[in-house]
Amino acid sequence: MNRILPVLCLPLALAACQAQAQPAPPKIMPTSPQSFKTGKYRNAFKELGKSDAEIKSKVDAAWKQLFYGDDATQRVYYPVGADMAYIKDIGNNDVRTEGMSYGMMIAVQLDKKEEFDRLWKWSQKYMQYHEGPMKGYFAWQCDDKGNKKGRTPASDGEEYFATALYFAAARWKDKNYRDEADTILRAMIHKEEDNGGVVENVTNMFDLKEKQVVFVPNGDAAKFTDPSYHLPAFYELWALWGPKADRAFWKEAATVSRRHFRQAAHPTTGLYPDYATFDGKPQKAPWNPNSTNDTFASDAFRVGGNIAMDWLWFGVDPWQVEQSNRMLEWLAAQKPSYVSGYTVEGKPTVNYKAGGHVAMNAVAAMAATTPVAKSYIQALWDAPIPSGQWRYYDGMLYLFSMLHASGNYRVWTPK
Repeated sequence: MNRILPVLCLPLALAACQAQAQPAPPKIMPTSPQSFKTGKYRNAFKELGKSDAEIKSKVDAAWKQLFYGDDATQRVYYPVGADMAYIKDIGNNDVRTEGMSYGMMIAVQLDKKEEFDRLWKWSQKYMQYHEGPMKGYFAWQCDDKGNKKGRTPASDGEEYFATALYFAAARWKDKNYRDEADTILRAMIHKEEDNGGVVENVTNMFDLKEKQVVFVPNGDAAKFTDPSYHLPAFYELWALWGPKADRAFWKEAATVSRRHFRQAAHPTTGLYPDYATFDGKPQKAPWNPNSTNDTFASDAFRVGGNIAMDWLWFGVDPWQVEQSNRMLEWLAAQKPSYVSGYTVEGKPTVNYKAGGHVAMNAVAAMAATTPVAKSYIQALWDAPIPSGQWRYYDGMLYLFSMLHASGNYRVWTPK
């Protein structure tokens, strides 16, 4: 028996050896829809089993309430006269380039040309500088009568203005929008050249050495960045459509922003600070050593959405899926539920959950492969349309997220 046993077992042994000798199966990389290339946009709500009619009704309701709902408790869009309008931050009683440019992006995605033109005209008339060292830039903050309050720009406003204008040029076949977008892009990186240097503290909107967007193109605020202002998906488009002399810069800026996302993310929590150095370290506002801008707060809600948009449209960096998984899994593990403010290491700084945070997590989930991703998209579907005092920021991010999750946040390519 002892002599026969090895013979009888030989086929099994050979099979086991062969099994052990087989190379490990290749790692399956997550698949991006690469929507810019394919023209196909993921509809995450449909994956939840929602019908086309249900999805359209949901998006339409959000638009109707936030743009045309009750003046006191629902809307953030307010017409002015026959041909202008503004988006108002109700809680802070002001009008911001952030909201105006977000409103324009939402309008072009939903084919709302009248609202787009009204917002753009108000922005040009009251927010944009037409002379002086800041010519071409926009004051980030006005009151609702158009008087400038915060006179410096905030870089994310110009980024969204420009991209919304390019999309408008394509969707509505009007070259004037494209010319206006080109003017904004040129000012972003040629301001110091045009002014003959830094004049009255006004700098370029992108640091030409770092190839990164600055927090504010003015003095010390131009020496660091805001991770939520990094929009590589937009820069890829500018590298194709912007002024020809600057296209190589924008292409490199997209690559640098993807690297910044890696540098600025906490390796365990996946959280980002509101402000960061160019090499990704949390940054307090230099003018306020007691500031909390080195923590995860309202600005940083958007980073996960920016990463996901880049993955969904271009899909060139699989790390973005790993990062989306890491952040969403960490948040899902917080008990009884996650909140909307932390140190980047994960210590809670607030005790509430913001609607805008819920919304952006749903977009991040569209770049994730973790089983918990579906719960974030369901949470967006179940969330009420923001209303009340703080409906502005939550509402804008809610609408962005509804557009992404329904497959309606698209690239419109100008000819």
